[in-house]
Amino acid sequence: MLKMDGIVTFVAVAEAGSISEAARRLRLSKSVVSERLSEMEKVLGATLLHRTTRKLTLTEDGTAFLERATRIAQEVREAAADLAERRGTLMGPLRIAAPVTFGRMHLGPALYPFLSDHPDIELTLDLDDRRVDPSSDGYDAIIRHGLIADSRLVAWKLASSRRLLVASPDYLKRHGRPASLSDLENHRGIFYTNRGVADWRFQGADGAVVIRGRLALGVNNGDVLHDAAIAGLGIALLPTFIVGPSVGEGRLVEIDIGHRPEPEFIFMAHPEGRNPSAKLRAIAEHLKKAFGDPPYWDRG
Repeated sequence: MLKMDGIVTFVAVAEAGSISEAARRLRLSKSVVSERLSEMEKVLGATLLHRTTRKLTLTEDGTAFLERATRIAQEVREAAADLAERRGTLMGPLRIAAPVTFGRMHLGPALYPFLSDHPDIELTLDLDDRRVDPSSDGYDAIIRHGLIADSRLVAWKLASSRRLLVASPDYLKRHGRPASLSDLENHRGIFYTNRGVADWRFQGADGAVVIRGRLALGVNNGDVLHDAAIAGLGIALLPTFIVGPSVGEGRLVEIDIGHRPEPEFIFMAHPEGRNPSAKLRAIAEHLKKAFGDPPYWDRG
């Protein structure tokens, strides 16, 4: 007879791509995960996974079984959540991915009181600046900063995000202060590489205006972008939730070129067609209130 924990384990392994990662996500030992998989294959009379020392892949039977197994595991999780909601309790596991700098500076501090008020929620927060896919990577939701480009995702806006064009006083003293879009093209830029291209986007009368400066540094982390700008390597376009304090202290200077950067948002997104749990909705509502409108990092 098939056991529910075996189905959940199989789905976790398929999503994680390895037994070690699935064990970490399930908070089990690798031996327990392997035993559950072996037991389920024995009951089904089929091999679901090809295991080698280097990688793990689904067999044809495993691929066919995964679709229904995923749906069953999701239904069970939602049923358990529904019962908890009927009792007025938010409980159970939740996986969310978020960018490193925003997670460290603002998301973590906003979540701590919520988790303290709801101790039965088992939140795993993965801070990573790479663009993860919530469907294939096994996340209930992702939190991101920017524009919403993936039509397969349902996005909830948590806060507006204002960005500033900034440089250090030393850089401006050495290279001059740009006063127009054409001036900006001749300056060295510090760019966030996870956006794909090294450019700055501004609002123009007829739509977006794209400017590409000379690359001084490309990096996939907001903290390093901020530090590189303070070090005088070049000009950076950064959100106020990162650079606000440094501009206030004079370590960075806002540059006005007569055009505003395109508006962006802090948003939470989950896969289209998936019914978000009550605890995910509750976290989203809590974060909206914690960040505020306008967000607290833009006030004053």
